[in-house]
Amino acid sequence: MKVFSYCPIILLSLCLLSCNSSQISTNAPEFQNNAQKIVYGMMQTVGDYNKLAAKKDVVYTYTYQTPDGKKDVSTEKYIFDGELSYGKYNPHQRTFADLEGTIEQGYDGHQYWLKHNGKVLNDADRLKRVAFNRPTNFYWFAMWQKLMDPNLTYEYINEATVDGSKYDIIKVSFKSMDGKPKDIYQLYINKATSLVDQFLFTVADFGVMDEPFLMKVTHENVDGILIPTKRMYKKSTWDGNVSDDPWITVNWTNIKFDNKLSPSDFSK
Repeated sequence: MKVFSYCPIILLSLCLLSCNSSQISTNAPEFQNNAQKIVYGMMQTVGDYNKLAAKKDVVYTYTYQTPDGKKDVSTEKYIFDGELSYGKYNPHQRTFADLEGTIEQGYDGHQYWLKHNGKVLNDADRLKRVAFNRPTNFYWFAMWQKLMDPNLTYEYINEATVDGSKYDIIKVSFKSMDGKPKDIYQLYINKATSLVDQFLFTVADFGVMDEPFLMKVTHENVDGILIPTKRMYKKSTWDGNVSDDPWITVNWTNIKFDNKLSPSDFSK
């Protein structure tokens, strides 16, 4: 999965950089179409951005495991207001694996920074990777809530039955403001629970647009918010037929909200 060498979580995508707004209306929007209305209903089920932002901040352990045994474990910290982000990695067998010891990376609301064993690193190439990782990790944590961000479009694909459950399949895409391709998410929203049990996604930042990945998730109720804490993904077709590759797993554990973090906790 070389395409994700820059993102400990899966990158998972990300497009993540393409959607950074946290200005969410407190009222139900004027829906573009029924597809957006279904996504909004899902968001109300898990807890919307206002409910998440009311928690002020979060600290959790992020574990990314590849089939070949390589692992990243980081302590992640975010302040929701301003989307400040911090990660302390050890081990980090995928992220800056050439650096021995502890690495820290952060976004303080103004700049991205990187430390190795307490020493600030100013390498431009490494900082580009930090500038991808930090908003990406934040986005994945708050993804359900951010699916109502501005500049998104919604399209109803069809209904489908997967493993005995019925789903509404909704395509969510980002409007391109610069002519460059943006990420696409194809959500499988369970008609019985209003939860996303799996979704297809692209990784525009790494040119992965034709072959999506399929992510399966399991939710956990943490302080009244349903969070997809157990995740696994692999290559797929747009019909949801996965490859024979082994699954890559991502787990979020020890999630704690409202830790009284301050902006100074995110400065280098």
